Amino acid sequence: MSATPSTPSPADLLAAICQLRASALQQEQAHAAQIAALPAARQVSARNLLHYLAVRQLDLRPLQLQLAQLGLSSLGSLETHVLAALDAVAARLEEMLGLPHAPRAAPCCSHTQGTQLLQDNAAALLNPPRPQRDVRIMVTLATEAAQDIQSMRDLVHAGMDVARINCAHDDATVWQRMAALVHATPGAQGLAPLVQIDLAGPKSRTGSLLPRGRVLHLRPRRNLRGQVLEPARLGLWCGTGPAPRDDALQAVLVADALRPALPEVLPSALQLRVTDARGLARHGTLEARQGELLQFAFVRSVYLEEGMAFALLGDEIAVCIGVFQGIAEVPGELRLFVGDPLLLLREDRPGHPGVRNDQGGFTDPPQVHCTLAAAFTSAKVGQSVWLDDGRIGAVIETCAPEGMCLRVTRAAPNGSKLKAEKGINFPDTTFDTPALTEKDRADLAVMAAQVDLVALSFLRGPQDVSTLRAQLAALGHSNAGIVLKIENRQAFAQLPAILLEALAYPRVGVMVARGDLAVELGFERLSEAQEQILWLCEAAHLPVIWATQILDTLAHSGQPSRPEVTDAAVSIRAECAMLNKGPHLIEAVRFLSGVLERMEGHYAKRMSLRRPLSIAGPRLPPAQPRVDGAQPKN
Repeated sequence: MSATPSTPSPADLLAAICQLRASALQQEQAHAAQIAALPAARQVSARNLLHYLAVRQLDLRPLQLQLAQLGLSSLGSLETHVLAALDAVAARLEEMLGLPHAPRAAPCCSHTQGTQLLQDNAAALLNPPRPQRDVRIMVTLATEAAQDIQSMRDLVHAGMDVARINCAHDDATVWQRMAALVHATPGAQGLAPLVQIDLAGPKSRTGSLLPRGRVLHLRPRRNLRGQVLEPARLGLWCGTGPAPRDDALQAVLVADALRPALPEVLPSALQLRVTDARGLARHGTLEARQGELLQFAFVRSVYLEEGMAFALLGDEIAVCIGVFQGIAEVPGELRLFVGDPLLLLREDRPGHPGVRNDQGGFTDPPQVHCTLAAAFTSAKVGQSVWLDDGRIGAVIETCAPEGMCLRVTRAAPNGSKLKAEKGINFPDTTFDTPALTEKDRADLAVMAAQVDLVALSFLRGPQDVSTLRAQLAALGHSNAGIVLKIENRQAFAQLPAILLEALAYPRVGVMVARGDLAVELGFERLSEAQEQILWLCEAAHLPVIWATQILDTLAHSGQPSRPEVTDAAVSIRAECAMLNKGPHLIEAVRFLSGVLERMEGHYAKRMSLRRPLSIAGPRLPPAQPRVDGAQPKN
């Protein structure tokens, strides 16, 4: 798009604008029955969306540049009021040509009306905005939030407007406590924060893996020169009953089969001696005793295993001996390299890292269960598979009802770890799986009365929207807001149809779930895709929630990275920005609130160049023949 635009002809530009208008009206007429089936209050938004889809099937960039040469609107911000924007440009061109204004039916909404519709719909779904900023802040709650009243107040004071509960984690008891706590916390303008539950949906994840054993690594903290700054501390419980917790200790283990019993008076300089998992002699020195709990300090690294023998010695004399119990299992993991096979199992059984022969080849390949049963009937040979948020790429080599064999095509040079409960994406595969699972229905039944918003995960088409609407109606909660999470390739491709279906519901919005969406579409397409979602939702006058990894480094480490600060600033394009949980979440909320308040003084919906949209055409009439200044999509 580097060619210099030719000298524009106002007459040719007027003809092009009139042709665009005709295309928009033709699109509306083709969907007249669908528009008529919507509530009257939503029909304006449906008409405007259809107008926008018709216009965006064409390459408007030559026309935009020619209009800009004449000092006219370049159609760079027409989303909320398509016909009104076209009519305004046509009127200016008619005036330049000395022509009377042609009679035209009034557009479905003006610029002011379209903007107001979007603001009203955002307020209906997400509550009115705070005086300082229009963008709301949604926060994902951690399990601890069910108990911590003060932290909830701090989150609200820092700027939280919506609390998000992820139903893929915890259970209904925890969710209910979270919701009650949120609703009991006073919020901005006297309104308590809203509560959103994210239904788990048919998420495809890795199953369990065989544990690698019960091993505990105690390691002292050292400085640059290897000098010990702080020893590793181990608690040894020599009493009966469960071992007590002590956060000052790296671990508390049980002294099993202790003989003789621990004496009331211990010798001075008591040591815990052990030959560790590497066969190295190690000892810890007694620092403190609290009844039957002994605290030992180790100044050298030591690896302990479940059932390992130890001895307590004083003055080189054995006081008692025993074995360690209570060491936690080390979770299993696979380490995959480019070229490795990987077997995805349909059967829910623990996976393992495989068995290699002397030459390094696999006699038994690495394998792991895939939780999405539909993958084994829908996926085909040659299709791509991505695991763990796109960190590992693979291609399907063989398919069978009991499993499919993949070949790893992308991994880190030193191998990539794959653990249990990691996402599996099938971006090339078309699924008919309903977004609303039986678990989702059960979770809704328990939580519907306590939530304000319900987020539908992994939807793929408009039928998923109507299914959720029907389920909420059956539960007597038709007034609950709906958030549609766009996070896979099918949903993105069907976004126009999804939005038209969504307009039948009074309170609805869209979440740009950038994590899975990036994996499904490819990271290089994410920026383009999120812009297209923003544009289409704006044309439908529906609010957008900008989600996934906003200020993630800040929430986890307490210090933001430069790129994520810029990303946070761009979230002003949406009506709501979502933060994920982390130990520094309150600081992240406060930081984001400040960024948004500052940016709203500088930023508005900016003009963009309008090349054809790939998602503007599915299930819609074909683009009109070429008109002057507008190029049909190739």
